[in-house]
Amino acid sequence: MVVNDKHMASKKPLKGKRYTPEEKQSVVEFVNSHNEANGRGGVTAAVKKFGTSALTISAWVKSGGPSMGKGRKGAKSSAGGRSGVLAELSKLDGVIAGKRKELDALEARFQKLKASL
Repeated sequence: MVVNDKHMASKKPLKGKRYTPEEKQSVVEFVNSHNEANGRGGVTAAVKKFGTSALTISAWVKSGGPSMGKGRKGAKSSAGGRSGVLAELSKLDGVIAGKRKELDALEARFQKLKASL
């Protein structure tokens, strides 16, 4: 059997980027906090923020977050280390963004009522 080496050399690797459970959890928490604050749009916001595909993020959210059984042996849990801090920061960022949006809506309502006086 003859294999065309030129054709085989042009093929890209079949596997994409691999994410740690901590990275997945961070994205899922961001999506959930964004959706809680805004009602929807969390996946779209996460795509823009993290650069991960919407299909991948949707799958993580639907599965209830990352499977903690997979990943490297001996990896740090999300409760400790830098990844835990990053996950918490991401979650807080989403909450703050939601509160800012809520505050903007309240201020607009306030100004509208004030103008009607």
